[in-house]
Amino acid sequence: MNPSLLAAPSPSTPPLLTPFLTSSPLHLSTPSSLSLPTRRRFRFSVPRNSSDKPTDVSSDSVSTSSSSSASAISDVFGGKRELTGLQPLVANLSPPVRLASSAIILAGAVAAGYGLGFRFGKTRNLALGGAAAMGAAGGAVVYAMNSCVPDVAAADLHNYLVGCDDPKAVKKEDIEQIAKRYGVSKQNEAFNAELCDIYCRFVSSTLPPGSEDLRGDEVEIISNFKSALGIDDPDAANMHVEIGRRIFRQRLETGDRDGDVEQRRAFQKLIYVSTLVFGEASSFLLPWKRVFKVTDSQVEIAIRDNAQSLYASKLNSISRDVDVEELVSLGQAQRHYQLSDELAEDLFRQQTRKLVEENISAALDVLKSRTRAARGVVQVVEELDKVLAFNNKLISLKNHPDAASFARGVGPVSLLGGEYDNERKMDDLKLLYRAYITDALSSGRMEENKLSALNQLRNIFGLGKREAEAITLDVTSKAYRKRLAQAVSSGDLDLAASKAAFLQNLCEELYFDAQRATEIHEEIYRQKLQQCVADGELSEDDVVALNRLRVMLCIPQQTIDSAHSDVCGTLFEKVVKEAIASGVDGYDADVKKAVRKAAHGLRLTREAAMSIAGKAVRKIFINYIKRARTADNRTEAAKELKKMIAFNTLVVTELVGDIKGESSDTPPEESKQEEEKIKEDEEWDDEEWESLETLRKIKPSEEFAAKMGKPGQTEINLRDDLPERDRTDLYKTYLLYCLTGEVTRIPFGAQITTKKDDSEYVLLNQLGGILGLTVKEIVEVHRSLAEQAFRQQAEVILADGQLTKARVEQLNEVQKQVGLPPEYAQKVIKSITTTKMAAALETAISRGRLNIKQVRELKEANVDLDSMISERLRDNLFKKTVDEIFSSGTGEFDEVEVYEKIPADLNINAEKAKQVVRELAKTRLSNSLIQSVALLRQRNHQAVVSTLNDLLACDKAVPSEPLTWEVPEELADLFTIYMKNDPQQEKLSRLQYLLGISDSAAAALREMKDIRSVGTEEEKFVF
Repeated sequence: MNPSLLAAPSPSTPPLLTPFLTSSPLHLSTPSSLSLPTRRRFRFSVPRNSSDKPTDVSSDSVSTSSSSSASAISDVFGGKRELTGLQPLVANLSPPVRLASSAIILAGAVAAGYGLGFRFGKTRNLALGGAAAMGAAGGAVVYAMNSCVPDVAAADLHNYLVGCDDPKAVKKEDIEQIAKRYGVSKQNEAFNAELCDIYCRFVSSTLPPGSEDLRGDEVEIISNFKSALGIDDPDAANMHVEIGRRIFRQRLETGDRDGDVEQRRAFQKLIYVSTLVFGEASSFLLPWKRVFKVTDSQVEIAIRDNAQSLYASKLNSISRDVDVEELVSLGQAQRHYQLSDELAEDLFRQQTRKLVEENISAALDVLKSRTRAARGVVQVVEELDKVLAFNNKLISLKNHPDAASFARGVGPVSLLGGEYDNERKMDDLKLLYRAYITDALSSGRMEENKLSALNQLRNIFGLGKREAEAITLDVTSKAYRKRLAQAVSSGDLDLAASKAAFLQNLCEELYFDAQRATEIHEEIYRQKLQQCVADGELSEDDVVALNRLRVMLCIPQQTIDSAHSDVCGTLFEKVVKEAIASGVDGYDADVKKAVRKAAHGLRLTREAAMSIAGKAVRKIFINYIKRARTADNRTEAAKELKKMIAFNTLVVTELVGDIKGESSDTPPEESKQEEEKIKEDEEWDDEEWESLETLRKIKPSEEFAAKMGKPGQTEINLRDDLPERDRTDLYKTYLLYCLTGEVTRIPFGAQITTKKDDSEYVLLNQLGGILGLTVKEIVEVHRSLAEQAFRQQAEVILADGQLTKARVEQLNEVQKQVGLPPEYAQKVIKSITTTKMAAALETAISRGRLNIKQVRELKEANVDLDSMISERLRDNLFKKTVDEIFSSGTGEFDEVEVYEKIPADLNINAEKAKQVVRELAKTRLSNSLIQSVALLRQRNHQAVVSTLNDLLACDKAVPSEPLTWEVPEELADLFTIYMKNDPQQEKLSRLQYLLGISDSAAAALREMKDIRSVGTEEEKFVF
């Protein structure tokens, strides 16, 4: 069969051709004992589609109902079969009688033949011939009578089933009695063929049409009928396969899409029922894959879909009153239907979810009804209680001792994956959850059982923890406010001995969070405060009422202050902004009065009022500073800063005085205290800073200060709003303006500089207060500016880094002009000379003009080489020094000098220095031998001796193994030349070891040194 029988065909593609679509029909392969006689035919009916009546070859109707009438049964098995010829006679003879009759007929025929032959022939031979002829005829009669026995038995079996009112009531004993009556067995071809025909018809009539679902009893009915017939499993399985062939042929005859779908479903049901009928043997008795070309997955899909359909139909009987017996029955049905645990669990949960959704839909209909009655909320709660009761029942059944035998999926209900599992429906569930909480709190308290119910309801609805808490908090907050209002209006809270205990008890009854209750108390207090300050100030009655409310609600003083700061501060901030917006010219008596009234009438603390005012004033200061930063030149920037100073003096100073309630003529006490504190903490050293003229000018005399008028306030400043660098840059900008004056550009590129008087320095001092600069920071700005001027001129004077007496006098003159203290001038001079010297030293090292001896001389002269020479150059200098030692030609190597003194002088790592020495020694050792041989071949004996000394020096640094050379005679010549130079015995012995010369060879060379002249022209060197 084409696999498309189990999969929906494509609407645009015709069914694929399969081996079943060829011109030669396929026949069921059965054993020879089961081959059907050609004179017998099966009568079989399969419905074409759900709209057509089932028809067969004889156009008889087939009924699948369990309560079929006799005429319907005859349609299933056909009409009664009439006996012809000898069959009625045989039907009335039992097997013994039939055998006796056969013997009598045969004997009578023989005897009659013998008598007739003898009578008419008068001879014995003719009598024997007549006996033989009549015996043959009698034998033919006997054979004919016995050969029709199986047909008679089959006909009797057929008529028996046709006569049965209910084929399901057929008994195995009746079938066996029929076979015994005629002396036939199931191995008989005709009788077994009739059994197969009957079984095939019954199975076909039992299976519902393709458009109908299985009822669930088909497997049991077919299995019982098969057992009653006594048909073997292989024969029965062949009939199931034959039914599949006929369904396939019906599909070819149908030709339309709907019929094709129905036949495909019919084939799937056949596969499923056949699998259950034969059990585990179905895997080899039913060759679906081989015969119909279907895959394992298609067979599994057919079994799964039909099992799901049967189990789902059985689940429809489950109600909210489910009990243990029903669950056990469901579990048995699941195992009987061969449905997996996962699918069974999913189907069971779908059914329970469907039941819960019915209650929820009913509750929502009531809740959303426009004509909702007074009992609307009660009805909603009743529906939700049904849901909770059903959920509790399932939870208790899940914990039942026999839960292992129950249907899978018994447990808490959840709406996830159902009709209400979407965002729009989730809003409806939240409404139900809110309604349930509202009803739970309708009595003014929350019961414990309601809390448990709410948790279950949240899990059933699939609400998040935060969503549920938000709904609960909202509803409970309203209930708490209602109870609190009742307690206040009735006087219960006012009369309570302990207000805190009363409020705590109220929270416990409602299961309300105490922290949230505190927030509600604060909110109530704020609302009351806003009502009291609606006219712009707080009266004594308002203060008393607010204090009484604070005591009743147990509000902390810190919260009270915060509320006053926010509510009253908003009003005060509005007044302050209007006062600031009036500007320098608009701050008149009316504005001052409004500020004083707001500051004292709103009963703000001085700190809170100053904080509010400071925030508004600092915004104005920041705007001035932004304009100063974006100015085109220094003069424009200084003008913006001067405007800010004037605004601070004329507006902000007055504003601060009004807030504090001070007169404009009297200096504020805090300002005096602050000045005294500054004088005590940071006293100016007149002797040290007397030379800084700009610093002296910002500290005016008393007469000049009185002439300048009242100083500006410094309490509100920008110390915390701007970083220190930005504040010092702004101060430096105005300081330069004071030094250079106002520059005015005129045509032709010229400019006119207008010098300012010392009053600008007084404004500079006020600017420092506005910027929040300390005395130390101000002094540092003046000093850095003087140092910068001194450095510019000193770099010109010390361009070559040489410091002479004349230049020292010149630098002293410059130092007095800029007013820089002597110690800072010396630091600048030292910095310049050090930088110049460092550059010279680096140049000398890179060009090889600086050695370790000169380095030591510089250190003795207290020159800081570590800061002047980089570590890389010091490492290079060390390598160069060691390389010079290894190429000096002396053969000496002082470990203390190389490993300790030189690294200490150059301030480099000693271990790193040792590693450098070892690497250089290894490299130089092999190179020295090669160089010695090269010099030997050039007959430069003195250079040979020096190179060998270098080799010995490298060996002292890193002791080496004996060296190898291709020409041993050249090594002997090297040893001889070095020996003739009268070296130390220690060096000569070490050289002998390194060149690999034995003691005997060395002795021979010593004896020959007076005879042999290695330096003559006749000497032959071996190359």
